[in-house]
Amino acid sequence: MIDRLPPLTALRAFDAAARHMSFAKAAEELSVTPAALSFQIKSLEEHLGAQLFRRLNRAVELTDAGVALAPAVADGFATLAAGWRAAQRLQDEQTLTVTAGPAFTAKWLAPRLYEFAQAHPEVELRFSASLKMMDFARDAIDVAIRFGSGDDPGVFSLPLAEEWVAPVMTPAFAARYPTAQSLTEAPLIFDDSISFLNPSCDWSAWFRAMGIDFVPSHGPRFSQADHAVDAALAGVGIVLGRRALVVKDVDEGRLVMPYGTAIPTGARFRFLCPEGTENRPQVKAFREWMLAEIDKTSHITDALTIIDTAGK
Repeated sequence: MIDRLPPLTALRAFDAAARHMSFAKAAEELSVTPAALSFQIKSLEEHLGAQLFRRLNRAVELTDAGVALAPAVADGFATLAAGWRAAQRLQDEQTLTVTAGPAFTAKWLAPRLYEFAQAHPEVELRFSASLKMMDFARDAIDVAIRFGSGDDPGVFSLPLAEEWVAPVMTPAFAARYPTAQSLTEAPLIFDDSISFLNPSCDWSAWFRAMGIDFVPSHGPRFSQADHAVDAALAGVGIVLGRRALVVKDVDEGRLVMPYGTAIPTGARFRFLCPEGTENRPQVKAFREWMLAEIDKTSHITDALTIIDTAGK
């Protein structure tokens, strides 16, 4: 038995034929004649010393050897393709593909992109608003913005600003509900997108931190944080707003935080990218721009009292 790997062209022919279960369709995919593809398959079988396909009347099927080989060959070509795309991206200093959750994209990134575009007209930004945990190589992603706690092994990870939640509302609601106690009579909006956090940072936790014996249960509930914030902006009620998603609206006066208190989430947004790519020109420019934008609204956090709820 020969240990040396067979030619890549023969493996490519086998991969196409195994996926299509047709020599004719495989030949069409690879832009070769059916005879040429059949020759490649035959040479691969000779190299292995066993048949990979059973030739039937007007079809083919894999033998046991073919069944054993097909998944590994498919995975191998997928890995090669991902590696090639990654190598190509390293030569590209103009395109930046970023993935972030829908709420962060809508409430933090989108309203600020004009400033980045003005400062870096040479960078073409592409966004994928998704909570799916993407693979940098497979999905051709340069930067991921993710929220949570814990470690990020194997990647460059930069924690962004400390996250907190605080009651935010329109100025009209602030006039109607001037104290924290008065919120027990207010229409409350529930953001269920961070219900996974432990310890919890929901309305019950906030009232508990304020020393108010009140467990709210009624009010509109949203699975997406940006929808909850939009409801507050529309005057539906008062929401526990997450720092990153409300600071721009607070800074520009559309929402207010009249009680000056917040509770920590215990989690943060992180700037993630493959190790070794953090100083690529467009990645570095985007990272530094994000940090500068966060700093513009740091005065809002500085003016708050963050109440530690760990012991409450």
